[in-house]
Amino acid sequence: MKIERTKNAIRNIIFGIILRIYQLLVPFLMRTAMIYFMGVRYLGLSGLFTSILSVLNLAELGVGSAMIFSMYKPIVDDDTKKICALMRLYKIYYRMIGLSIAAVGVILTPFIPRLISGDVPNDINIYILYLLNLSATVLSYWLFAYKNSILHAFQRTDIVSKVSIVTSSIQYFLQLAVLIFWRDYYLYVIVAFLSQALTNVLTAYHANKLYPQFKPIGKVEREEVKQINLRIKDLFTSRIGGVIYDSADTIVISAFLGLTTLAIYQNYFYILNAITGFITVILNACTAGIGNSIVAETKNKNYEDLNKFTFIICWISGFCATCLLCLYQPFMECWVGEELMLDLSAVICFTAYFFIRQINALLNLYKDASGMWHEDRFRPLAASLVNLFLNLILVQTIGIYGVILSTVLAIICVGGPWLLHNLFTVIFDRRYLLPYLKRLLINCVYVILSGALTYLICSLTDLPLMLTLLARGIICCIVPNVLFYFAYRKRKEFYESVILADKVTKGRFDLERMIR
Repeated sequence: MKIERTKNAIRNIIFGIILRIYQLLVPFLMRTAMIYFMGVRYLGLSGLFTSILSVLNLAELGVGSAMIFSMYKPIVDDDTKKICALMRLYKIYYRMIGLSIAAVGVILTPFIPRLISGDVPNDINIYILYLLNLSATVLSYWLFAYKNSILHAFQRTDIVSKVSIVTSSIQYFLQLAVLIFWRDYYLYVIVAFLSQALTNVLTAYHANKLYPQFKPIGKVEREEVKQINLRIKDLFTSRIGGVIYDSADTIVISAFLGLTTLAIYQNYFYILNAITGFITVILNACTAGIGNSIVAETKNKNYEDLNKFTFIICWISGFCATCLLCLYQPFMECWVGEELMLDLSAVICFTAYFFIRQINALLNLYKDASGMWHEDRFRPLAASLVNLFLNLILVQTIGIYGVILSTVLAIICVGGPWLLHNLFTVIFDRRYLLPYLKRLLINCVYVILSGALTYLICSLTDLPLMLTLLARGIICCIVPNVLFYFAYRKRKEFYESVILADKVTKGRFDLERMIR
C-alpha cells in the first residue's frame, strides 16, 4: 500500500500544531476554573494522581514505539498477513500491560495517603478517587488501544489529533458544567473516565474504516518476537528517565510540602511545559532528516548539522527563557494572584531548567534519530535515580527550590555528560567533543547575559499590572533577539540557519539575500 508521505506529513504537522494550541489554551482555562470553583487543593490532587499513574505507565514505555517500528517494513512490502499478526501481538501486550498496571495500582492503594502532606478536602475519599483514576488508565489499554498502531504506522496521526480535539472538547465542556453547577470532584473524574473510553472507541472506528483489511489475527515468528522484545527493553530503559524526572518531582512535593504547594508548582510547570511543547514540534519535524543524514552523510557533515541545530535551539530557547524570567511573575499575578506565587529565586530555577531541558531534548533527538537506544539504555535510568535521591535530600532543606535544582543538577552532572559521551562515541568523532562543549558554553553565556540585561530593563517599568505585562512582553521580543543577532551574525551557523529558514519558507522572504 502506497503512503503519501509528504501529504501525510503536512497534514500531521497542521493538526499536530492545532492540537498543541488547543491543549495549551483549554486546559489553562480548566485549571483556572478548578482554582476558582473548587480550590487549589483539588488541582494539587489532580496533578498528584497524574504523576502516580505516569509512573505506573512505565510498563508501556517502549512497547508502542517498538511495535509501530516493526510495522514499517511489512507496510512497505504490503504484507497484510504480517501486519495483522503484529496487531495481535500488540493487542496481547497491551492487555498484559493493563493487567499489570491494575495489579500494581491496587497493591499501592493503602500507601496513597502517605504521598500527601497535610489534609485532603473534607468531601474526598482518597481511595475512591485514586481507584477511579486508576480505572481510567487501565481502560485506556484494554479498550482497542492496539488500533492506534495502524494509524501511527501509516502516518495518519492527524486522525488521532482530530479525535482528541473532539473528545477533549466534550470532556472539558461537561467538566466545566460539573465545576460550575455541582462542584462534585467525583463526577469531574468520572467524566474524564468516560471521555477516555469515547476516545478509544472513536479511534478504533476510524482505524477500521480506513484500514478494514487489518485484523488482530495470526502469529509473529518467534525470532522476530525476540527482536521486538529486545527493542522494547532498550526503549524502556532509555525513556524511563523523563517520566521519573517529572513524576518524582510531583510526588516528592506532595509528600513533603502538601497539595497547595504542589498546585502552585504545577501552575508554573504548566506554562513551562506549554512552551516546551511548541519547541518539541520543531524538533520532531527535524527527526526524519537527521536520521537520514546520520546514515547518508559523513561524521563531519553531521557534526556541522549538530552545531547548526544547537545554535537554532539556543536562540529559540534562550529567547523563551528570557521571556519566562521577565514575564512569569506578572502573568502569575494576573492569573492566580499573589497568594499562589513563588519567589523570584524559584522563577530563576524554572528558567534554568527550561533552557537546559531544551538542549537535552536536542541531544536526545540525535540519539533517537540514530537508533542509539541500546548504547544509551542505562543513562536515563541512572540520571533519574540521581534526581530522585537529590529530591529527597534537598526538599527537606530548601523546600521546593531543592526539587527544581535537583532536576537541573541531575541533567548537568549525570545525564548531559553521559549522553554527550555516547553521541560523540557512536555518531560523531570524539575529537569534536571539546569544540562542541566550548561552543555550547559560549551560547549559554550569551543567553545568561541576555536574560540578565532584559530583566534589568524590564524591572525599570513601573506601570499597572496589565500594562507592565504588555511592556515587558515588547521588551522581551526586542532586546534578546537584537543581542543574539549582534553576537551571532558573523558565525557560520547563523548563515546556515538563515539559508535553512529560506528553504523552509520556499524563498518567500528572500532571507538569504537579506543577510548578504
